[in-house]
Amino acid sequence: MLKPAFAALLLLAGAALAAEPRTVTLAVDQMTCAACPITVHKALSHVAGVAQATVDRETHTATVTFDPAKTTAEALATAVTNAGYPAKVLKNGG
Repeated sequence: MLKPAFAALLLLAGAALAAEPRTVTLAVDQMTCAACPITVHKALSHVAGVAQATVDRETHTATVTFDPAKTTAEALATAVTNAGYPAKVLKNGG
């Protein structure tokens, strides 16, 4: 059995190893109707590690917050492209 102080130390060490969320902005082509952002959002939400996605039809962008231990910006762009909306990484931030 672990002593409480040792168990707490293990929990803190595990939390320190967790990846910081990242935010990426994708340029998304061919969004022409009101349903397009819904489809793009759905494609992004099915990618493991996505915490939040905001899709803007006016600017043709999607801003996504994700866990870099579970996915990459390029994988997000690929998911959107596979849904029928060609996408590329515009800005990759921390």
